[in-house]
Amino acid sequence: MRGGVRGRRLRDNPLRRRSDVLEAWTALAVAALLMVAAPLAGVLAGRWAHADARAVASQQRAERHRVRAEVVGHPPASMPSAEGGRQQTFSVAVRWTPPGERARTAPARVPAGTRTGDMVDVWFDAWGRSVAPPQNDTMVWQHTLTLGLCAAGGTAAVVLLGHSVVRRVAMRHRLDEWEHEWARTEPRWTRRRPA
Repeated sequence: MRGGVRGRRLRDNPLRRRSDVLEAWTALAVAALLMVAAPLAGVLAGRWAHADARAVASQQRAERHRVRAEVVGHPPASMPSAEGGRQQTFSVAVRWTPPGERARTAPARVPAGTRTGDMVDVWFDAWGRSVAPPQNDTMVWQHTLTLGLCAAGGTAAVVLLGHSVVRRVAMRHRLDEWEHEWARTEPRWTRRRPA
């Protein structure tokens, strides 16, 4: 019985309209795009993002250096509440002595809770400005996964949006066809004369 039903679906059906066929092929194309194009876009975007993030991390490691310094400034008495779970930092004067040179003092960002006299690790660029530490491997992979998932999700959203537009147009066309057919059929069913 199943074979008969399948065979019947493949044959011409007087109730099947061109918009039905178009909608069926569109659904098949959407399924293929969601299974192939969306993951492929995510992988390609992820590979590009990973290479880019690794290059930035390498450049940051080359330009920045870590210094073990003593906090000599006075930290603020109270800190505002942290937003988004990020570790709070504040700027305070620190002092360190590079090998073979005299002691230096500069403002640097240190973690909340640091007191005067504490030893902290701070990062400086080539011009002596306090900077964030260079990106580590975890940050590179987070960047890679985020962009890969966004690209895959964006591709899927575009495919689904296109599918909804095609379905809407097909439905409008189908309703117009039904209206036209009803205008031809109604006089025979209701015994009214066409206007």
